[in-house]
Amino acid sequence: MLRRAFTAPLRSSARSYSQQAFLEPVSTQPGITCLSLNRPEAKNAISLTLLKELRESLETVKSDASVRTLILRSTSPNSFCAGADLVERRTMSDSQVAAFLTDLRAALGLLESLPMPTIAAIDGPALGGGLEMALACDLRVAAFSVQKIGLPETGLGIIPGAGGTQRATRLLGQSKAKDLIFTGRSLNAQDAFEWGLVDYVSDPEQTAFDKALSLGEMIARNAPLAVRAAKLVISRSEDLPLETGLDFERAAYNLLIPSQDRVEALQAFKEKRKPQFKGE
Repeated sequence: MLRRAFTAPLRSSARSYSQQAFLEPVSTQPGITCLSLNRPEAKNAISLTLLKELRESLETVKSDASVRTLILRSTSPNSFCAGADLVERRTMSDSQVAAFLTDLRAALGLLESLPMPTIAAIDGPALGGGLEMALACDLRVAAFSVQKIGLPETGLGIIPGAGGTQRATRLLGQSKAKDLIFTGRSLNAQDAFEWGLVDYVSDPEQTAFDKALSLGEMIARNAPLAVRAAKLVISRSEDLPLETGLDFERAAYNLLIPSQDRVEALQAFKEKRKPQFKGE
């Protein structure tokens, strides 16, 4: 049955909705938590406050073993993140801008290194720092209707400064990354999928959050220790020579052999039932 985004049951408080970024578990899907961006009046432009609360949320969730999948999303329809708050930026000194970029880079590095899989649900414009945020996630889902996904910084006299030049190049290759950044072009959802910038596009009647929830459910039903181990090994693969990577893979595999989840999987297979994984 189709679940509509922004009406999915989420456990939230009035205090949460006064924040610009906060965590909210999906009450109907144990193991899935949302990291919600909540500046609807500014299309979730990254302010100093949003960045602070984003970092605090990431610090909290990184050690939460109950979270099997994290979905980065907007609380408001037709929105994701429009990039840095340029209104606030105009009031900042050069040193404050430099500090902001350092903090944003650190936050996105923390997002990228989270132990659980992460999915960006792009239901609206993902521009500049907003796209850089999505690139720090493991997977990206765009709504069918999204028209603006890009890195427009060169049109503002700067370059992507929170990882965009590096993560886009690793994802797309040099030629496409140069095209995207040199031109400052915006891609629609279908073009972004063809370029490889997003991994999924929702059906026309769906939102990106709908699609991300379905994907999150597929991930969350698997053994969480195994999924986290797979993420760690895959994420390190580009940094390691093949033989070293194979050794690292084997070491991670060996750590899973005595896990209760592996025993449960074998027992469930024998009994012809679905395994009940506990992350132990």
